[in-house]
Amino acid sequence: MKIKELRELTFEELQKKLLDLKQELFNLRCQAKLGQIEKRSNIRKVKKSIARISTLINESKKEKAKGAKS
Repeated sequence: MKIKELRELTFEELQKKLLDLKQELFNLRCQAKLGQIEKRSNIRKVKKSIARISTLINESKKEKAKGAKS
């Protein structure tokens, strides 16, 4: 997913998406070990998506903390 699309999601939707992607990464890794995976590049794409979502979640947490201090 593009970062622009992810920024439109709510905090809860981002968390759900993150869990889904982590599960998908686990499945892809298992398939890779068993030699059943077609495209190993999918692992890299999922890992990048996880990183993007994690970054957005951390940004929103910092914004909430910053807003609470004011």
